[in-house]
Amino acid sequence: MTVSIIADSAADLPKSLIEQYGIEVLPLSVSDAAGQYSDGGTLQPKTLFERMREGHVYKTAQVSIDQFRKAFTKLAVEGRSGVYVAFSSGISGTYQTSLLVRDMVQEEYPDLDLRIVDTKCASVGCGLVVVKAAEAALAGKNADEVAETAEYAAQHMEHIFTVDNLEYLYRGGRVSKTSAFIGGLLNIKPVLHMEDGKLVPLEKIRGKSKVLGRMVELMEKRGAADLKDQTIGISHGDDPEAAETLERMIREKFGCDKFVTNMIGGAIGAHAGPGTLALFFYNEQLS
Repeated sequence: MTVSIIADSAADLPKSLIEQYGIEVLPLSVSDAAGQYSDGGTLQPKTLFERMREGHVYKTAQVSIDQFRKAFTKLAVEGRSGVYVAFSSGISGTYQTSLLVRDMVQEEYPDLDLRIVDTKCASVGCGLVVVKAAEAALAGKNADEVAETAEYAAQHMEHIFTVDNLEYLYRGGRVSKTSAFIGGLLNIKPVLHMEDGKLVPLEKIRGKSKVLGRMVELMEKRGAADLKDQTIGISHGDDPEAAETLERMIREKFGCDKFVTNMIGGAIGAHAGPGTLALFFYNEQLS
């Protein structure tokens, strides 16, 4: 692979795909009252969600300047081209920081050849875009072509989310305290999607079983004609049963047989909470 692919931990990619494509993953930070952790490193998703159920409150921080500097400097020193496929700028400042650090490194290494793509995607939705970029790099595409591939894929990625407890979204400023309280009483499950890189409420459904059916309906409405040939993404907040049920429904409805399913990491899970379920697919056929 002539072009190196860099991602961040908010892409929620399974370790097997990271290793398969040789992707460098830069971790965001997650912290609680006891200390600061590396997302997917010193704090694993399973532990995060278990502690959240016990009442732990977590905060997140973007990839650090030092982490970016080390990764970008390494590219420059080794004379390799790179593409950083970034977590949505609408949710995190990580993308903006990466631009600043690229400029810093280029002052010392003017020949640094690095493209940075703001996917405006999150979780496995971002991860699938990263994989598209890695596939393009393995096919021998140059850095511009790899970045263009990632940009096109990102523009056509659909995100359909639901959460199990509105309280976590309230803490993150996504819903009002009243909405969170009433939602909990009535067993209301919000359905959310992404608009210009930001998580936006779409509708409310009563009962989790109905939410899954609605997610499949939205997939049918928004998905491209080639859904059965796509790799479908599913991520979950320590709820593998719900993820398996959703996958089965999609298989039965559309005939899909390629899935990337993974637990949501700390970068997103700290705000979405246990029981979150997210679905990702393309709304246009990709080459």
